[in-house]
This record gives sequence, structure tokens and C-alpha cells, in this order.
Amino acid sequence: MRLLSSVAVLALLTAVVPAAHAQDVKLSISTGGTGGVWYPMGGAMANVLTKHMKSTAATAEVTGGSVDNVRLLGSNKTELAFSMVDTAWEGANALGKFKDKVPMRTIAVVHPLVMHVVSVEGRGIDKMADLKGKRISTGSPGSGTEVMALRILEAYGIHPDKDILRQRLSVAEAANAVKDRKLDAFMHAAGVPLPAVTDLAATPGTKPKLIDHADATEAMKKKYGPIYASTSIPAKSYPGQDKENQTASVWGVLYVHEKMPEQVAYDIVRTLFVRQQDIVLGHKEAANMTLANQQIGASPIAWHPGALRYFKEKGVTPK
Repeated sequence: MRLLSSVAVLALLTAVVPAAHAQDVKLSISTGGTGGVWYPMGGAMANVLTKHMKSTAATAEVTGGSVDNVRLLGSNKTELAFSMVDTAWEGANALGKFKDKVPMRTIAVVHPLVMHVVSVEGRGIDKMADLKGKRISTGSPGSGTEVMALRILEAYGIHPDKDILRQRLSVAEAANAVKDRKLDAFMHAAGVPLPAVTDLAATPGTKPKLIDHADATEAMKKKYGPIYASTSIPAKSYPGQDKENQTASVWGVLYVHEKMPEQVAYDIVRTLFVRQQDIVLGHKEAANMTLANQQIGASPIAWHPGALRYFKEKGVTPK
């Protein structure tokens, strides 16, 4: 057999390499703050996609949260975005903080986000009314937490700019400020356990208090639609938590741009569900990302065709 000349070999390599690179997929996953749930969960997803989805490099990005994530999706600066459903609905319909409609699609219902209203013993806060006059963080700018927190305060007749000394901190910053006695309480919507609360509970001489606020749910549903639910954080979810905490919750969903190629969306969803247990190692709330939970109608945003194709193969019909 005659050997190829070096010129011929070079020509073959030149022809092949660009084609291989053309198939590479780079995915940015917009998550939230480092003290929350989405950052470790998104990191686990990025590892799974990079390792098990062919020719793919995925990274988890720290962001301000849902509002920032939906905006990044709309400006094509990210490929996957975590968002609370209430914020996503506003983004898709140019409401609230969004001037233009974001062309987004649902690819997975992930987990419920439970609002944490967190104080500590000795700050004089036992119920929501006690927040008046106190130094409170309602979440960082650009977060879904801030959207939901303001609606909860509204339900209790608490004006965020008149009745409390409001700060807008990330969850990690807020927990540290409570430790340093620069803040009396903070609000943050996340899965359970929330790393920032676990860290706060581990601080010597500090006992966190979770403030009940499930009473706000009906007023929120009446004004903003049936996207909120009353739920609870079980006792012992955090060190020193002696009783169940009555809370409000909303679903957290993973979204993509409507123009994402169908095959890419299909491959993402398939990989995430096949390797779900690897993601649970990043944060146990990923255990809620089940096939059954895709059928509960948690997301009001239309599903991406690639996601629907995968779920159809599994006999699941998302609502």
C-alpha cells in the first residue's frame, strides 16, 4: 500500500479538524449565589454534561439569581438558566422587571424553592410583624428571591422601603451580616437545606430562627396567580431547628432559549435525567427532578421540542 504524502496528510487533517470543532457544544449554566442551592447543583450538572454529553464543555456561572438568569437567556449570554416560575413568567410576558419578552422554553422542572425567613435568637423576631423596624435583606438585586420576598411582605402589609431597613444582599453576604450583628434577618428562596443557613447554625453561640409565613400564600395566589403554594421545612432540617417551619414555595425550573437546536436540548435533557443521581451528589434537592414532576404543570412556559421528545420516549407528557 502506498503511503500518503505529507501534503496529503496535512490536507486531510485540515479538512477534518474544522468539522470536529463545528460540532463542539459549549454550555453556560446560569445559577445563583455561592451560598445558595443552584450553584452547587448547577456545578454538578455542568460536570455531568461535560463528562457524558459528547463534545460538550459546560460551566456553572455565579449570578444574582432568577431575574439575572432570564435576562442572560434573553440576550443569548447563557444557554441554560435556573429560574423561579414567578420570575420566568414575568420574563416571558414582559412584566415586572422585564421590558421585552424573553423567548424561553422549559426543559426540566427541577425542585420546589422554599422561602426561608431567617433570624436568630435574641433579635426579637418571632413572627412576620416583628420585622418592622428591623434590618432585613430581601435578596440580591436580580434575584427571584427579591421578587417573592417583596410579595410576601406585601401580603403582611409591610412596606419594604418604609417599614423595614432593607438591604439587598446575596444569601452568603446576608448570613455573614447576621453573624456580625449588622443584620437582623434575611429572606431567601431555595431548596432545603440552604447552605447559608446550615453555616449560620454552625456558628458558635448562634441559633437560627425560621419565621412562619405560610399565611401569605392565599393573598399572593389571589393577586399573582396559582404559582405559589404553602409548604413546610421539616423540623431538624437545620441544626437547632426544633419545630416545623410553615412557609411559602414556588417551583424552580431549568429554561433554555427557544432557538436552541432540538437535538442539543434533547441531549441535555437525556443526559441530566440518565445521570440524575450524580447531580444529587451536588445537592440533594436534585432528587426532585423526576419524570413524575415533569407532569405537574409547574411551569407556565411552553416546553422545548427537544425536551418533549425525550419525555415522550419515557411515556411522560409534561403539562
